[in-house]
Amino acid sequence: MNYYLGVDVGTSSVKSLLMDSEGKTVGTSQIGYDIIKEKLQYAEQDMEKLWEATKETITDLVKRYPEESAKIHGISYSGQMHGLVMIGADGKLIRNAIIWADQRSEKEIQKIYDITGKDTYRGTVLNSLSTGFLISSLMWVKEHEAENFEKIRYVVFPKDYIRYKMCGEIGTDMSDASSGAIFDTKKRDWAWKLIEKLQMPKEIFPECHEAYEAAGTVNKECAEQTGLKEGIKIAYGGGDTLMQGVGNGIIRPGVLAANIGTSCQISGGFNEPLYDKKFRTNTFCHVKEDLWMLMGAHLSGGVALKWLMNNILEMGSYDEMTSLAATVPAGSEGLVFLPYLSGERTPYNDPNAKGIYFGMTLKHERAHMIRSTMEGIVFGLRTSIEIFKDLGIEYHKIIASGGGARGKLFLEMQADIFDCEIYTNQGNEQACIGAAITAAIAAGEFGSYEEACDKLVRMKDTIVTPNHENQKYYEEQFAIFRELYGHNADLFRL
Repeated sequence: MNYYLGVDVGTSSVKSLLMDSEGKTVGTSQIGYDIIKEKLQYAEQDMEKLWEATKETITDLVKRYPEESAKIHGISYSGQMHGLVMIGADGKLIRNAIIWADQRSEKEIQKIYDITGKDTYRGTVLNSLSTGFLISSLMWVKEHEAENFEKIRYVVFPKDYIRYKMCGEIGTDMSDASSGAIFDTKKRDWAWKLIEKLQMPKEIFPECHEAYEAAGTVNKECAEQTGLKEGIKIAYGGGDTLMQGVGNGIIRPGVLAANIGTSCQISGGFNEPLYDKKFRTNTFCHVKEDLWMLMGAHLSGGVALKWLMNNILEMGSYDEMTSLAATVPAGSEGLVFLPYLSGERTPYNDPNAKGIYFGMTLKHERAHMIRSTMEGIVFGLRTSIEIFKDLGIEYHKIIASGGGARGKLFLEMQADIFDCEIYTNQGNEQACIGAAITAAIAAGEFGSYEEACDKLVRMKDTIVTPNHENQKYYEEQFAIFRELYGHNADLFRL
């Protein structure tokens, strides 16, 4: 039996998962960390701390499962997308990573559009620019930290730095590169003409490969620090939303994933680079040559519940919160939550958007606040589904992923609000599983993603179906939800 290691370099933690060649999870390990917010709009992370956390999770698995770890044939990665990691000529970090949640680069976005032409830019990248994307943050560094910009030898994404520490080779994959928004998404290559117009040094953008291609092998230093065998094949890996798709078996059109993690997304895989002409969604390269992902991205998912739990209600656990929320009827008795605590990307792409509890009265209690927060998160995802429908995209099922797949109430909300049957995976760590599947393909265990997913990905027998009584309340609330941003957009900028 061969074994494969999937490493998910997330925003709030790193998780490592050991899986056998039949898809059984042997064990997992997780270490958490925080976002550094020196200013309100800033969001950074110390990549060395993320590397230390990664080493701890891997070491933990190796110690707990020594026989299986001795038979690891491949390693790959899932990673938080968009963020900027800058590496100097000495191979060391220049500064903290500026991650996807950062909002400081609004002025730089306008400058990029002024230089390149907005239509030319979006027609190449197939996306609108957002704060927290690699090129937006890189332009900010160029404008505000010239001394750091001059030191750059390579720009990569968070999971790429972890892979570099394990094998010594610098590079990135197509999914992450396209998420950096300075990429020709149709041609699957850096957007060299745009890079030239922006007067960015071409040599700082590393080689791009498909997620399943081999990047190198575990080097001596990594082996000594983690207990892994030297020489294990390492694949490039991909962005976390793509890898969650793989972990859910979504490598063909017709199925959507609804992921609720720190942020949340609706996404699907397509055999052509579909994109919204209004640029309300994102289009990125997927994990293989003939696959692209269309995604509606929402910046406040589970982080909104974490904020409510820790900063407002001072409660002890998510289980306690959801149990209380279940005592309130669908629609939270008129309380509607707009979940834009970190700005929003789909459909408004507005870093100034704010959160709102609308309709609050003396009858509302913390149970209502919790339930309306959960409903607001799912309403946000519903806006992306409506865009997908406008684009003529057909799907026959939705697979819930992340934290949104682990609780009965969240699953019921998704079925009711999406008006669709909701499926869930037998495994809980889809991003890690997707990374482990990618490692198995890189090692030659399987000849394709289709073969691997058909064999390894298994859905639960339980399917959550819509409750038509609840839907009536949700349709009323969703209509209000869709009006809230437009009526308050000007106020958000004050």
